[in-house]
Amino acid sequence: MKFLVLWHLDVGRPGPDVIKAVAETPGYAKKLEADGKLECRYHLIGRHGGAWIYNVKSNEELDLLLAMSPVYNYAHYEVLALADMSDPATVVGKAR
Repeated sequence: MKFLVLWHLDVGRPGPDVIKAVAETPGYAKKLEADGKLECRYHLIGRHGGAWIYNVKSNEELDLLLAMSPVYNYAHYEVLALADMSDPATVVGKAR
């Protein structure tokens, strides 16, 4: 299952804990990439956050990975499930 996760930091709460969490995030991402759980990640220009594409086995696995993120307590998340569009049947359903 693939998910697009858009996240942005709550910049109203800067401080040493937030700075530490941000500094730990690249290492966390590299581990997820090495484990095959994170396909790609992007910075959102003009924002404090990112767009990451996860490839996981379940909603529960994604929830766990997000909760383990160093910035989890300092960010707001929007999670969007992705469907493969290479086969139209996956998007519009099978013809009757």
